[in-house]
Amino acid sequence: MSKSCCEYCNFYVYDEDYECYVCDVNLDEDEMERYMTSTFDNCPYFRDGDEYKVVRKQN
Repeated sequence: MSKSCCEYCNFYVYDEDYECYVCDVNLDEDEMERYMTSTFDNCPYFRDGDEYKVVRKQN
């Protein structure tokens, strides 16, 4: 699993208006172009959405 996988990011949220998942980060024009052309590797805005990560570390 790549660290930039959008499906595991906190900013990847469901938009009820568009009825699909979208990135909730406000990207500038250049960043949006890289994102849309799939050359946006290792997203600097990625935040792990694994809510159980902290619990696993406590064991």
